[in-house]
Amino acid sequence: MRNITISLMAVVFGLLAGAVLMLITGHNPLLGYQFLFQGGLKNLERIGNTLATGTPLIFTGLSVAFAFRTGLFNIGAAGQMLFGGFCATAVGLNLDVARPLLLLLMVLAGMIGGMLWAFIPGLLKAKYNVHEVVSTIMMNWIAYWTIYYAVPAYLKAEFLETESRPLPEAATLRVPFLSEMFDGSYINLGLFLAVITVIVIAFIINKTTLGYELKAVGFNKYAAEYAGIAVNRGVVLSMVISGGLAGLAGVAHYAGNASNMQIGLLPSQGYDGIAVALLGANAPLGVMISALFFGLLYSGRGFMNAMTETPPEIADSIIAIIIYFAATSVLMDRLIQRFKAKKRRSEQAGSAKGKGE
Repeated sequence: MRNITISLMAVVFGLLAGAVLMLITGHNPLLGYQFLFQGGLKNLERIGNTLATGTPLIFTGLSVAFAFRTGLFNIGAAGQMLFGGFCATAVGLNLDVARPLLLLLMVLAGMIGGMLWAFIPGLLKAKYNVHEVVSTIMMNWIAYWTIYYAVPAYLKAEFLETESRPLPEAATLRVPFLSEMFDGSYINLGLFLAVITVIVIAFIINKTTLGYELKAVGFNKYAAEYAGIAVNRGVVLSMVISGGLAGLAGVAHYAGNASNMQIGLLPSQGYDGIAVALLGANAPLGVMISALFFGLLYSGRGFMNAMTETPPEIADSIIAIIIYFAATSVLMDRLIQRFKAKKRRSEQAGSAKGKGE
């Protein structure tokens, strides 16, 4: 309940700050927010696009949240997502098998690609105590330059060297019944994969011995080691699982929302996953709700700009402010406790006054 309250307060403060920014820049905040939310929810197509935009964020949010829950800070979700997407794209472009098997192989390739990219920082952390923030940022840029040269070398399009060949229809996560249900939006099977993943991760964290051991390592690795838990194995395994989740984000994005890969771009969803995890209080269900909320903001900001000329950067500022308040959960908790204490004192004073009369 405390985490839910803090997250809601962060959203409210972010929206209030956004309203102030709109007023300062000479725009009507009521109209701005009206068109911001209409841009993501006005009709079935926009709802579908909001869900699709939020899908990769569910995976990267889960990736960061899983690492947080086990005492690690995975800044490498962007690189893991990029390499996972590359592996999935390579499978989709080079294998000619039945569609269900092809999609399964692409999902597995993306997940394994993300796992491999996270394995190195995990190993460096476990064996040599190299801080995972430094090593995962390093791996982000190694992924960036690897894809920069690998796509033109092996997967380049017929006329452009800056992007891969488009995936054949059989190798995409889009299916006609979903597109028709949401009036032609780019919603795809990645959303169903994300929901299943949320359930699986929640089960692992809360209901399994593995989840208990990994959380114990995160709380206090020395106590966990004293209790007989293999700490180094837990660190590596946590990073590998976190990387696999980010790799699935690459599958959802490059084979679902997009249909090819472009070089020179490090996916922003990897870094946005940090914000999603913070707002979702590192809980799988909270992460899913948070990711869809961010998807709504990203989907609606263009419509807000088109209808009211409110700069889309206002939406980015709202997101940044929400992140700030979600990250300062200690201060938010103090505000809540102070409010409760004030309320108790007021009630006690009222009760004492009543007895005195």
